[in-house]
Amino acid sequence: MNAEPAVQRRLLDLQDLDLQLDQVAHKRKSLPEHQALADLTAEKSVVDRDLVTADTEVSDLQREQKKADSDVDQVRQRKARNQQRLDSGQVTSAKDLENLQHEIGSLDRRISDLEDAELEVMEKLEAAEAVQLDLRTRAEAFAGRQSELETSRDAALKELDEQRAGLGDKRAGVAAELPDALITQYQRLREHNGGIGAAPLVGKRCMGCRMELAPSDLNRIKTAPADAVLRCEECGRILVRTAEASV
Repeated sequence: MNAEPAVQRRLLDLQDLDLQLDQVAHKRKSLPEHQALADLTAEKSVVDRDLVTADTEVSDLQREQKKADSDVDQVRQRKARNQQRLDSGQVTSAKDLENLQHEIGSLDRRISDLEDAELEVMEKLEAAEAVQLDLRTRAEAFAGRQSELETSRDAALKELDEQRAGLGDKRAGVAAELPDALITQYQRLREHNGGIGAAPLVGKRCMGCRMELAPSDLNRIKTAPADAVLRCEECGRILVRTAEASV
């Protein structure tokens, strides 16, 4: 394949633009916000799961407290009715009075037991609500942090996309100046050589593989026609002769 020396040097401009585009693509994929958001999502999922558990526990304890309150209230009402009967003088039988007083005593003990159970439930509920509040606060903080990270990420992506668009326009302009066959070969080599399909010869070294060429290869390059498209014997990339080449 042949191409004028100026065209070959222009291929190096294309290579430089492609490397810049690769760098932009890498930056887009490796923005710190991506990892931060992934970590935040993982942490938030744990908090969300724990919050569901806390909500369930609080709901269960609230029902248990209502039942405890109701149980205490029912026994208190029964005691109040018995006490009212006792105070009213309606019960005149000594045995009935004894039974009524005994029942009031039993109800007092029952109320005491129920109040203890009620207090225990209230303490459990208070602790559960504290955990629930902490988890909700953390969940809200995660939401705020997520919004900040997404805003930062979107701004960075917008800037990188603008860079990519500008580089893409420049690349299209350079590519329009090059023969299709040369671009095709360059693209194929670029795909198989880590993104570098063409490299300059600087001194005696191919800047694609950074290897110093053998004297026989340098002699071949020196005697090759100026428009010959050469390849590095070490890495196979297109080797472009420049003013810095020692040939």
